[in-house]
Amino acid sequence: MRGRLAAIGADETALSEGWNLVLTEPSAYQSPQDLPVNAPFVPAFVPGTVAQALENQGQFDRQKPVPLDDRDAWYICRLFGEEAGEAILRFEGLATFCDVFLNGTQILASQSMFSRYELPVTLKGGDELALCFRALLPKLAEPGLRARWRPQMIKPQGLKNIRTTLLGRMPGWCPEIQAVGPWRPIMLVRRKDITFDDVTIRAALHEDGQATLSVSLISKSQEPLHLQCAGCTQPFERVGQDRYSAILRLNKIEPWWPNTHGAARLYDITLIAGAHQFSLGKTGFRHLAVEHGADNSDFALKINGQRIFCRGAVWTTADIVRLPGERQDYEPFLRRAAEAGMNMIRIGGTMAYETPDFFALCDELGLMVWQDFMFANFDYPAKDRGFIEHVHAEAEHFLHATQASPSLTILCGGSEVFQQAAMMGLPKEVWSGPITDEILPAISSRMRPDVPFVANSPSGGAMPFSPDAGVTHYYGVGAYMRPLEDARRANVRFAAESLAFSQVPQQITLDRHLDVPPVHHPLWKERVPRDRSASWDFEDVRDFYLQLLYGLDPQRLRREDLALYLDLSRAVTGEVLEECFAEWRRPASGCNGALVWTLQDLLPGAGWGVIDSTGEPKPVWYAMHRAFRPLQILLSDEGTNGLDLHVLNETREVAAVEVELSCLRNGRQRVNHASQALALQPRSSHSFACTDLFGGFFDTNYAFRFGPLSHDVVVARLKNADGTVLAEAFHFPAGRAKLMGPSNIEATLLGEKDGLAVSLSTDSFAQSVHLMIPGYRPADDWFHLAPGTSKLVRLTPLSERHQEEVIEGHVSALGGPVINIRKA
Repeated sequence: MRGRLAAIGADETALSEGWNLVLTEPSAYQSPQDLPVNAPFVPAFVPGTVAQALENQGQFDRQKPVPLDDRDAWYICRLFGEEAGEAILRFEGLATFCDVFLNGTQILASQSMFSRYELPVTLKGGDELALCFRALLPKLAEPGLRARWRPQMIKPQGLKNIRTTLLGRMPGWCPEIQAVGPWRPIMLVRRKDITFDDVTIRAALHEDGQATLSVSLISKSQEPLHLQCAGCTQPFERVGQDRYSAILRLNKIEPWWPNTHGAARLYDITLIAGAHQFSLGKTGFRHLAVEHGADNSDFALKINGQRIFCRGAVWTTADIVRLPGERQDYEPFLRRAAEAGMNMIRIGGTMAYETPDFFALCDELGLMVWQDFMFANFDYPAKDRGFIEHVHAEAEHFLHATQASPSLTILCGGSEVFQQAAMMGLPKEVWSGPITDEILPAISSRMRPDVPFVANSPSGGAMPFSPDAGVTHYYGVGAYMRPLEDARRANVRFAAESLAFSQVPQQITLDRHLDVPPVHHPLWKERVPRDRSASWDFEDVRDFYLQLLYGLDPQRLRREDLALYLDLSRAVTGEVLEECFAEWRRPASGCNGALVWTLQDLLPGAGWGVIDSTGEPKPVWYAMHRAFRPLQILLSDEGTNGLDLHVLNETREVAAVEVELSCLRNGRQRVNHASQALALQPRSSHSFACTDLFGGFFDTNYAFRFGPLSHDVVVARLKNADGTVLAEAFHFPAGRAKLMGPSNIEATLLGEKDGLAVSLSTDSFAQSVHLMIPGYRPADDWFHLAPGTSKLVRLTPLSERHQEEVIEGHVSALGGPVINIRKA
């Protein structure tokens, strides 16, 4: 693997301005000199895409995209202001077949979107740089090695031979916007007196608690070199011609933890050359291991010796048109992920590699990253020598770029390759191949030996997608419309993706960005994801659970009470998610993690995302926030064993708490009540039968049915020493529909020194309480409100507010009236 020619100490200039773009017929022009003088050029950004440049000129509509892979795209830039002399041109990503010309001479022919190139050049001054992105459509038609199976969800099939993202190539899954253009930066690099090449960093935390930091590099400098980190310094030793190495041994290091289990501690790495200092970035120290159990069927991630229940979502992209890679593009989505209590993000094989900025943010936020290599569904041409060279290049480039990142937690050979073959009825011996079994694990082991490797997602069971072994993609609850009990019956071990629903955004997003009649309008339906060729979509899946949980006919609701239908649609997916994660997180469960499909939408609408494409949380996001709490209380229906209560403490501190359990008739009258103080040890859990709290038999889950039901909701609360409610859980022995009547909610807007908040209380149970205060985002939403305590919901302003502004909004609950609130 070849590292950067001038990684540290060189001057780097981003060639981002002065670009112009023109589209031409395929292969109409072989060099930039052939282009007509009067060609219709438009301004373009680098990094950027053809779709972005055209959209900025009003010539492309992401809502009604046109093909972009049937023409050549020429990018031309004159390097005015750049001095003559030796330099390096670095291309960090060219999508996808690209001829590069300097002063009319071709210097590169790129054939992979995921490869990175560094070319030594001699500039003359006033040089012209030209890129021609050749039309992909003719390339897709070229014959390749015969495939043993043909996936249905991706088109065209020729993509298996080409290294490009599948984003925009999955009809029904995402907008058909093809990636074309210099989607990653183009840099001009000039060496200085002191530069360091091929810098390799390895940070490790060993099982005995000792940390080591190893750095090697190439240097021609005569200055003495030292490595500095965590207050310790170590001189470099010469280990070969111009090659130097240093190993720091650190005994008192605070380990890096995912945000649910501790602090994401990072340390600066500094390279000292005489009187000069150079930053090598930041790193963290943690120890990773995967436990497979005695039967080799388990999949449990351990960090620093501690089992971690992984929860989070699958990443798509920050913008389907721009495919951006800078911190400000990632931050709104990743911060929402961390705020929701997620501790893992998966980048699936149908997406694209993200930049070091993405991983730096995940490092800071304590978000583990499950990283698929970009292979999905296809029978890839493993016997094609040129193709395999691209595989090596992209894997090595990615691993080198993220070599110091502690958030990189799992490396995976791709998505649903094994599953696709298995579902086609092919025998087990043809599911995998050299890419997943030999090439990628070997590169990963060499470059990131600290990160476990998984051959494919899913894999590990009798069938790759069997949920009771290894890693699965679990859609029993979800696309396959199984009852909620299937979340236990399936014995899910680890779901790298799960629970896909058409998630309805908040009304304010629809009003601003999709102002069409919901459900009935064609544009609405275009935004609802579906599997290609399926007779149903993911709105049908959501409707199945709406009827299951609330006993109402969704088709009739659509016709007769659209507002209630939308509110139930917003509430139901959160209810399903909380039920499933309560099942998976209970101490007796064999589940070690589940990631939701997906984190964000690509266009405004009822897509899979738990965050809409504008960056605003959807109602289900708030359910995740509740379901993912490190300090948590859960209820589980154990049939004739009764209702069990579970308390979890994933933090590293002792938690002095009180557990409170109430059974309410008509959501109002307390018919049974008990409480108990607990001292929860760090990283511990406690389970007990509710009857133990009550001190005698009580049919809490209405399993025995001796006479009429005495109560319709069970409320479990976890409180701290001062009575603040930390978490709540609910059980509905007669179902949710019985409690959809009006409730008497009292709501008051309060102005405090910490900001604005809403105080809420009720004398009868209220389901899925929703706060709508324009200009503010509530800390919680679509939550159940039970009598017996007040709830304070803090509000975060979405923009700068003026002191004298009148603040008003409303509060509502399912089946209840709208309550207006106002504060002058």
